Order: sequence, then C-alpha cells, then structure tokens
Amino acid sequence: MNEKLLTFAQRIQALAHTGLHYGTGVYDLERYAELNQISLEMMSLLLDQPVEILQGLFSIEPAYATPKVDIRAFVLKAGKVLMVKEVSDGKWSLPGGWADVGLSPMEVAQKEVKEETGLEVRPTRLLAVFDKKFHPHPAYMEYTYKLCILCEVLGGRLQGSIETTQVGFFDPHNLPELSEERITHNQIEILLKRTKNPQENVWLD
Repeated sequence: MNEKLLTFAQRIQALAHTGLHYGTGVYDLERYAELNQISLEMMSLLLDQPVEILQGLFSIEPAYATPKVDIRAFVLKAGKVLMVKEVSDGKWSLPGGWADVGLSPMEVAQKEVKEETGLEVRPTRLLAVFDKKFHPHPAYMEYTYKLCILCEVLGGRLQGSIETTQVGFFDPHNLPELSEERITHNQIEILLKRTKNPQENVWLD
C-alpha cells in the first residue's frame, strides 16, 4: 500500500512541477505550488523524512518532469555475475548508477564498471528496462527507470573504489545480501534468462 501511495505522491509532484513550469495564470500557479507541497508532505510521511529535507532534494525542475534513469551493467564471467559492495549500505549490487548528461547508456555502463570495479568492458546488448514500481524495491523518493546492459570483460584488474568496498564474481544462484534499493533477485533471474537465450526479447515493464 505504501508503494502505491508513494507512486501517487510522485505523480502529483510531477504534475505540479510541470504545471509550475508551463502555467501562466496566477491562480493556477498557486494551485500547482499547493499540489507540490501536498506531494512533499505525503512523501515525508511515507519515507519518514522531514519536509525540509525533501524540499531541498526536489527543487522545481526547469522543464517537464521525467523519471530518473539508473544504468546497471550485467557482467558475466564463467557463469558468474560481477557484483559490487556499496559503501552506502554495505550490501551488494550490479555496478552502475545514475545516467550522466552527455553520455549514452552504453558509455555510462562502461564508465561505471571501470570506476567501481577496475575492469574495462564492452556493452553488447540491452537486456531489460525495469520500472521500479513493478518490482519489490524499498520505497524510494524518485520515480526511476532502470536500464540493464549486458557487458563483456576486455581487461583490467578487480579493485574497489570510493563507492564500493569490495568487488567480485558470484554464482547467480548463491548471491550475497543484495542492496534491494538497486537490484532484486527476481531482476537478476530475468537478466540471466536473457543472457542464456540471445533471441529473447528485451524485458520491458
């Protein structure tokens, strides 16, 4: 139920931001500002975060409100999956992060793997586009799409980074504790299935 309510709050906020950007009438702008405040108060209750903090995180966007895009690299070696241990929560995820302006999804995947694991990879195929609301992630402030890209190792040496304390390859059926804010067991199963069958369509939520 909380996840549904959070989705409603995110939608209200997106409409409010878009209305504040495109609106012209004084009364309309006041209503959109009130809707934005209501969305922040809803998120504050659902996420147990002060409204003041959320206001800083959700400043009014200077354009049409859109989802955030998270890029994750799915790297296999001898049937094992490359994972990184996140500094932020001490749990494991696929290498990746937010999409960068000026870089393509493939370039982001390459950059994130290099920075987080020390490996050089070549992206080969888009495996899935996940909408986080359809998967059992913990409640999160920002509405997010997740692009998962298959990559092959070209070279480099495994090493940690300022964002990751450990890196390694794991049996996909015996994974360490996952950072479920970033990736879930079911999503890894979906990705693995698509690597085994190159004719399998991209998973699209």
